[in-house]
Amino acid sequence: MKKWLVGFIAILFVFSTLHFTTASERKDHGKPPKVKLGVEVLLDQHKDLLKGKRVGLVTNPTGVDHQLSSIVDLLAKDPDVNLTALYGPEHGVRGDAQAGANISSYIDSETGLPVYSLYGATKIPTAEMLQNVDVLLFDIQDVGTRFYTYISTLAYVLQGAKAQHIPVIVLDRPNPLGGDVVEGPVLDPAYSSFVGLYPIPLRHGMTMGELASFFNKEFDINADLTVMKMKGWKRSMNYDDTKLFFVPPSPNMPTLDTAYVYPGLGLIEGTNVSEGRGTTRPFETIGAPYINSTKLAAKLNALYLPGVTFRATSFIPTFSKHSGVLTHGVQIYVTDRKEFRAVETGLTVVKTIHDLYPNDFQFNSNLFFDKLIGNSWVRQDIENGASVKSIMNKWEAETKQFEKARKQYLLYK
Repeated sequence: MKKWLVGFIAILFVFSTLHFTTASERKDHGKPPKVKLGVEVLLDQHKDLLKGKRVGLVTNPTGVDHQLSSIVDLLAKDPDVNLTALYGPEHGVRGDAQAGANISSYIDSETGLPVYSLYGATKIPTAEMLQNVDVLLFDIQDVGTRFYTYISTLAYVLQGAKAQHIPVIVLDRPNPLGGDVVEGPVLDPAYSSFVGLYPIPLRHGMTMGELASFFNKEFDINADLTVMKMKGWKRSMNYDDTKLFFVPPSPNMPTLDTAYVYPGLGLIEGTNVSEGRGTTRPFETIGAPYINSTKLAAKLNALYLPGVTFRATSFIPTFSKHSGVLTHGVQIYVTDRKEFRAVETGLTVVKTIHDLYPNDFQFNSNLFFDKLIGNSWVRQDIENGASVKSIMNKWEAETKQFEKARKQYLLYK
């Protein structure tokens, strides 16, 4: 066979393969996801709950349906829904504020509706904020970690709604880390703050709807609460299994990979080590100018932590800690999500840096680490040379007790 003919056939084969692959991808993309979100269940089957009522909505950019249409716009354009007010958590309704930035109340340019900030001076919705509302919807994607502030906003919304006798409907979404694994110490109530309001573990393994029911009953809020359950979600699922798009819940939570490491590597925020803010991989990339990256990576890899490996790296943060300074550390790679234990990994990273660099490493002077971990004894144990295993053994009993307490609130078996 002539060479030109062989080449022509080869080219035809490549193009036909590309054609069928592209067609297959288009077909697969058109399939509905495995999970039907709470907002979709509400609008498809239970819109009667909103009929004739003035509707308030607590949400942010994660409040979308499976086609990425914003719930704000869906409700505002729906002739059967009277949307009258919006409420924004940390980072705002449209997600345009950095971590910790105070947000003022304003008018939403897209809908003309008033937006009330629930992050800043007022965290509990007031009577004035709720005066034009008969029912309050809550639709925000959580990332399964106690110190992610959206679950504190959820609790405060329940409190504010209860005070004004306004029912709340939580539109449930998946816990992106799944619902099987519970990790870390239960918060000591003496360390209650906006980054940890109630005594639950760092990684709670619950959905927003389940947490709402748990908070409402266990802590005597007693709001008029309805949870709009998802359809098709199972506790063993991680977010990829749902076939839903992952919308970044905040500026420094860009990917699902970030969410997986966050329950443990978020503890770095309570130290003088950069948690990677100002890089493209926050919480997956950590470091400080005084660290020898090769040495740290080798030390951590020698521990053979389950489901994770570490790579030596250097970076220059564009903002936050060590901004503009050459910084050395590690990038964290989750190799097995089922085996990976974020809290154990994060605690091990903190302790290893503490032990390698005792004259340079510091916990922040405001003891923010204690608020994040939920007590003071973990920090003290690290400072006193305790092993990570011994620290974890000390919180095991309280974590198991929480697992028993949460069982009656689990909506998905």
